[in-house]
This record gives sequence, structure tokens and C-alpha cells, in this order.
Amino acid sequence: MATRKNISTQSAGDALIEDLKSSLDEAEKFLREAAETTGDKAADLRARALQALDQGREALADTQANLIEQGRKVAHDTDEYVQSNPWKAVGIAGVAGLLLGALISRR
Repeated sequence: MATRKNISTQSAGDALIEDLKSSLDEAEKFLREAAETTGDKAADLRARALQALDQGREALADTQANLIEQGRKVAHDTDEYVQSNPWKAVGIAGVAGLLLGALISRR
């Protein structure tokens, strides 16, 4: 189940990167065209570039909200697990501490 959450988070990140690249590529194209033209066409191209940037911002905000919600869910699930299995949680934390201490002392 943890793997599925990691995959969905990773695919959301990949989708965000692709959306941002696409929006930035469009904006760059429009701005280059606007620099070469004048008048109403340049204003239209600038407006389209700003629209592409706004779409990128919206995609970023949506992904951020999604990742925050997933983080809250993971924190809530962890809290429930610790509440229902306190001794297992203490044991896991102890083993993790020992492993971390062993790794640090090797250096």
C-alpha cells in the first residue's frame, strides 16, 4: 500500500513537471514571437504567454494542494497506527534509532 502512495505521488510530480514544461515552452514561444512583431499581434502574443504562465501556476497550485492533502492523510494514518499499536511503534522507533546510531558511528 505504501508503494501505491509513492507511485501516485511520483506520477503527480511527473505530471506537474510535464505541465510546467509545456506551459513554459508555450510562454517562451509566444514571447519570442511577440519580440519579433509589433502592434496588436504582439499584445495578443504577450497575453497568450501570460495565459500559459497562469496555467502553469494553476497546475503547480493544484499539485501542491494534492501533495499537502496526501501528507495530512499519511500523518493521520501514522497517528492512528501509533495509537492502536503503541508497543510496535516504540519497537520500530528503537530499531530505527539503533540502525541510525550504527550508521553514524561508522563514519
